[in-house]
Amino acid sequence: MTYTLEQLSADIKAALKADPGKGGKDAVCKLVSKVCLDKEFIARHLTPENCKPRKVLYEDPETGFCVCGHVYMKPAHGEPHDHGSSWAIYGLAEGDTEMTDWKVVRKGDGTNPTLVEPEKVYVLKPGDAHFYDVHVIHSPNRDTVTKLVRIEGSNLDRIKRSNIKAASKVAAE
Repeated sequence: MTYTLEQLSADIKAALKADPGKGGKDAVCKLVSKVCLDKEFIARHLTPENCKPRKVLYEDPETGFCVCGHVYMKPAHGEPHDHGSSWAIYGLAEGDTEMTDWKVVRKGDGTNPTLVEPEKVYVLKPGDAHFYDVHVIHSPNRDTVTKLVRIEGSNLDRIKRSNIKAASKVAAE
């Protein structure tokens, strides 16, 4: 039997209410990993028609977390970013995503962006789920069709993002 969106949402809510800290997010990663391997869940919720490329599938009215579906039909190379005051969990359902974690080399000040350099590069594969805490800077590179489930601590449509630039790009300007 497939894992339903309702079950996933209820299990995430229970995990976050039991432990709103790192332990709860680790438990949510396990749930996301499970759903990313569920072929029926993927076929039902992660379609190009449904997620162009992002759709909020569920938003919890009590805790504010969101379950989002993402479908990228073409290569997508993201810039370094964080999720402002929110955290996020990326879970790969189809395709591979090369992720880069970035370190701050110069803190921004409102006028000037925060400058970052790559620190670590790794590949997320189907079934992998990774937690990005508040203000953790990362970037994805997707070269093939990619489907993912992303859990947002708060709906990112309503979150102000930080002004972040790769130091190498600023130096080249």
